[in-house]
Order: sequence, then C-alpha cells, then structure tokens
Amino acid sequence: MSKNFSTSIVQTLRQRGFLAYLVGGCVRDLLLGREPKDYDVATSATPEQVMGIFPETYAVGVQFGVVLVPVPEGDIASNVCTDSKSRAVEVATFRSDLGYSDGRHPDEVRFSSDPREDVARRDFTINGMLLDPLGAQMPGDVLDFVGGRADLEAGIIRTIGDPRQRFGEDKLRMLRAVRFAARFQYTIDPATFAAMQELAPEIEVVSRERVRDELTRMLTEGRGRRAFLLLDESGLLKHVLPEISAMKGVAQPAEFHPEGDVFVHTLLLLENLPQPCPLTLAWGALLHDVGKPATFRVAPDRIRFDGHVEVGVKMAEEICRRLRFSNDETEQILALVDNHMRFGHVSRMKESTLKRFLRMPGFDEHLALHRADSLASHRNLSTYEFIQRKRAEIPAEKMRPAPFVTGEDLIAQGHVPGPKFREILSAVEDAQLEGRLTARDAALEFMRREFPV
Repeated sequence: MSKNFSTSIVQTLRQRGFLAYLVGGCVRDLLLGREPKDYDVATSATPEQVMGIFPETYAVGVQFGVVLVPVPEGDIASNVCTDSKSRAVEVATFRSDLGYSDGRHPDEVRFSSDPREDVARRDFTINGMLLDPLGAQMPGDVLDFVGGRADLEAGIIRTIGDPRQRFGEDKLRMLRAVRFAARFQYTIDPATFAAMQELAPEIEVVSRERVRDELTRMLTEGRGRRAFLLLDESGLLKHVLPEISAMKGVAQPAEFHPEGDVFVHTLLLLENLPQPCPLTLAWGALLHDVGKPATFRVAPDRIRFDGHVEVGVKMAEEICRRLRFSNDETEQILALVDNHMRFGHVSRMKESTLKRFLRMPGFDEHLALHRADSLASHRNLSTYEFIQRKRAEIPAEKMRPAPFVTGEDLIAQGHVPGPKFREILSAVEDAQLEGRLTARDAALEFMRREFPV
C-alpha cells in the first residue's frame, strides 16, 4: 500500500479541523527503514464524522471507533500482500478503554480528543508512537508519549504501563511480545517478561484461531527458532503447543543427530527453512518429529523411535484440528509429516516408485523440508542433490506419461469394475514408468498376459 493515500487521509482530516496521525506498527517500521505492510491512522474525529468525510467506508468496528477507508485500486502496490486489510486504511478514533471482562474486548470505549489517552491503551512502546506525515522532518514528526523511540533504538520490547494490566486486557499480547522480540531480534523488558511467565497459563483462554495465526507468523517470518526458545522460556509453549514442549530432553542417536535432542533439532530445522516460507511447510517442519517423544526407546544397538511417523501423523492431525487449520492446509501438513522419512530410501527406489514420489502434490515443500532436516542434523545433502539431478534429468512426459491403458480398456478385455482395476492400472503404469512398456499394444498384451480374465 502506498504511504501517499494514508497521508492524504491525514491531510483531509486535518483540513476538516481534526487531529490525525499515522500510528502503530507503520510508524515503527518507517523509523526502522522498513516498508510497512499497511498504514493505520488515529484521529480525534468520531466514526460518524470519518464516515461523513469518506463516504466509501466500511464500518467494521464502529463501537470501538474503527472505520476502514478503501484504498483506490491504483494506489495498491503490486509487490505487497493484497488481503482485505492491505486494501484499506484503518482509521481509529482516539479512545480510552474501560475493563476487559473477556480478556480481549473492552467493556466500554470512551472516545477522546487527546492522543495521549489513545496510546496509553496500546500494547508495546515501539507500537505506541504517532507520526505526523505532513511534518517538516523525514519521515515525519514523531509524537512519542511512551518512550517508544528509545526502546526501538535499544532493541527492547516493553509494554506501555503495567504489563499485567496490558496482558490482562488481551492475553494474546504475550504471544505478540514473543513474535516482535524474535522478528526484530530484540530483548523483552524484564518486568514484561516476568508478567508473561506469571500469566502464561491464561493464554489458554484465547481463541485457537488467534493463537494459530500468531504462531504461524512466528514460524514464517524467518525467526522461528528464536521465537520458540522465547515461548519455552516464558512458559507459554507448554500451554499453546504441549506436544512441542514434550520434545525437550528427548535424546537422539548421536550418529544421526549430533546436534542434540528432538527439541534442539526441530528448532535448528526452523532456521533452515526457505524465505518466504509457506504456512504448510513451516508447520510440517515444526511437527515432522512430533511423534518421537511418544515412541522413544533405548534398544541394544541405539536409541530408536519405531513408528514415530505413524504416531506423528495422528498427533499432527489432532493439532491441526485443534488449531482449526483448513482441510487443504491440514492435508499438506500431514503429508509432510508422513513422507519425511522416505527420503532415506530414494537411492534404492524402483524407477516407478521414485517417479511417483517426485510427482507428489506440493513436492517442492517436501524437498525443502528434507533439505532443512538434513542441515539441522548430519548436514549431508547427497540425497537432496540426487533428487535435484533426477528432477532435471527426467522430462515431464516421462515423469507423468499419458497412460497406455485405461479403465475402458479393462472393461473391453472383460474385467469387471472394482478394486482389481487399481491394481491392474498401477502395474501397467509401473512398467511404463520403468521403461519396460513403450507402446500401447505392448501394454495391452502385458495386461492380457499378467491379468487374464
């Protein structure tokens, strides 16, 4: 989104006699020299006044003083996310909040004309600054009533005011503190962190969707290892993902995992994910060894995790359902967990098996997980390089050839539709993928010989 449109909103509100500033994360990002994903405006105008000035608005949270002003099509940059938030500027009336009975929404909102009251209710000092984009300075004149600029320069995540009060208002802020500290590689203020440790059990009252979205941002922003270490240190991890907390201290055979236990390995793997990282790959990576704690045993030869993939798939499915991922997201996450050990067998696979493996839906994610898994353990990329060579060598028409035989051919030969169809078609395709059948006539003869009616 262009900064120009949000600036024009500020200018228009000013011309009508209202106070107006850019506020929140966009101010933080501008001061850090980063391009904000979106821009928010805070103003002394009431929602009704904002809607009167900008008739093409969406009244999404009028009771909380929030109105969305849509961005003109030509003002949406082609290189930014274009979700609904990025297609509109959030214009919020200065306000103070009274009481948070549900741990998320204020019981009562009082609109204000004082920007100091407005920033006092916000979460962290680095998100509590206002910026006048029409000011003489560049990127603008900053109003900082909470010490945000000093914390930004010192690299500190600190709540505005009493941390217990701020977290009591919205428990999700504890996860946001972790995410910001990880994203910017900042430290969390000791008093803020102590409050997080004390209130960590209360994160369980937050909706699973909101928890899922915060965890997903941690996993996909490139600082997953740091984020999950902070989740663990703060005590939040055992409440949001106890299955990941259970990985701590679960030893692994040193010959395969010199890096350490299952928790250490998983967090190292997160460091090696590609950027940008798809949601499903990030969660597949986090959960790929989730079945190991439950299957740990010390055998005479070494530590073993017999059946950890099958157990892990069931556990990952429960986690995905609990966090309410979509069916498509769940399917791909489970596929990543289910197939991650198959890479150890690729050099011994039959040609037909290998080709089927390489053409799995979303195979690029499977391969990225294998690469990160290898780098987080033995660091041997020979299998990864073997697969890359095979993918380059095998043309598309050989990887997924048009079938020589169809179900209609089976019926014509006298076969009755049923489970046997899949077995016959699969056998013919195997022979075709392995190069033993190169023409339709030979395939029909193979079918008649191997599967007589």
